[in-house]
Order: sequence, then structure tokens, then C-alpha cells
Amino acid sequence: MPMLEIIRTLLPFIIFVTLIFSVSYSFRARKTEDPKLRGLYSARMNIAMGVMLIVIAVTQLFFFNDSNLRRVFGTICVLLGLFNLFAGLRNHSTFNRR
Repeated sequence: MPMLEIIRTLLPFIIFVTLIFSVSYSFRARKTEDPKLRGLYSARMNIAMGVMLIVIAVTQLFFFNDSNLRRVFGTICVLLGLFNLFAGLRNHSTFNRR
């Protein structure tokens, strides 16, 4: 049971850190003039947002009382998170090659 408590206390910290990274990369992408850097920062923002959404979904699906609304919200967050993560990784590899 202590491992579950460690995970439960670690998840909000992960959400907060990925939120900070996401906002930071968003500002950097909007401020830069270079298209390659703009693409890399946008890709990193998508990766951070994807991880954040997946962690939010895990929190909603596994650590609260079960309800249909939580299942729907968690499923939507997982799908959006996986899409952002996939798109971010794909775009990062594309802009990294240029």
C-alpha cells in the first residue's frame, strides 16, 4: 500500500511540471522567428501536453470513486494525450532532421 500512496502524491507534481513545460514551450514557440525552432518548441509543447493529459486521465480513472462521467473524461483525456504525444514525437523528429 505505501507504493500506491507514493504514486498518488507524485502524480500532481508530474501534472504541475508538465504544465510548466507546456506553457514555457508555448511562449518560446510564439516568440521565436526561426521556423525550425518554432516547430521544435511546438513539438515539445505537444509532448508535454500529451504526458500531462495521460497523467490526468490515470488520476481520474484509478484514484477516485468510479462513475460514468469520470470514465468518459478519463477516456477522452487518454485519447487526446496519446494524440498529442504521437504528434509531438513525429513533429520533433521531423524538425530535428532539418
